[in-house]
Amino acid sequence: MRTQILSISTACAVWVIACTAPRESGNSAPTSSLPTGGWIDATATLDPATTPVYEGDAPMKFDFLKDMRRGDPLTLSAYSMGAHSGTHVDAPMHFVRDGASIEALPLDLFIGPARVIDIPDAVQSIDAAELNRHDWRGAERVLFRTRSSLRGWMSSATFHRDFAYIAPDAAQLLADAGVKLVGIDYISAEQFGAPAPLTHRTLLGKGIPIVEGLSLADVPAGDYDLVVLPIKVRGHEGAPARAVMRRRNP
Repeated sequence: MRTQILSISTACAVWVIACTAPRESGNSAPTSSLPTGGWIDATATLDPATTPVYEGDAPMKFDFLKDMRRGDPLTLSAYSMGAHSGTHVDAPMHFVRDGASIEALPLDLFIGPARVIDIPDAVQSIDAAELNRHDWRGAERVLFRTRSSLRGWMSSATFHRDFAYIAPDAAQLLADAGVKLVGIDYISAEQFGAPAPLTHRTLLGKGIPIVEGLSLADVPAGDYDLVVLPIKVRGHEGAPARAVMRRRNP
């Protein structure tokens, strides 16, 4: 959702997954045993010109401290943004006083099967009745593709207050069912201007992280392998993340 400034100087994120297959006889080079095809990037590109910022949250600012295009001997950047910018993860600490901070969450919450559920454009409140119109039960992780994806809102700097949100009664159903993670395709899962953050408290209170700001415009409904890796920041309530997914075989 909002708050907490994140500054990164000389920012460089590298994610390497290496998996080597057994060598065959002779001097043949090792080959990867991890299939790399079919992955979809479900991460919104961070860009002040195209990324929405929640009303009242910290603005994004990306600067070049050094730039080889200006004749400097190297290129060096400084980033400043809210912890809930773009595609990001809310940890329990966000709305639970003694809740876990982002670096304390186990990785298995973020890696595994997920189901994308298509919510019609006309639906703003994903309440229990709407949720139960869809085949969500039995899914370990539930991601909502809503009007935000249909209207391209995660690639528009304009903040839209009328985004689709998860109502508290639907959040309760998801929590009671024991889902491991819930995601949505705009920068908050909570109704804008809600009198109390009941959706967040319901999910985070059960230790269920919320991935907000997913880029699902090109992701149809169905079952996927999901990997979400939030930046490992000690002692804080949220962090930007990279999210990738791959369609599972029927």
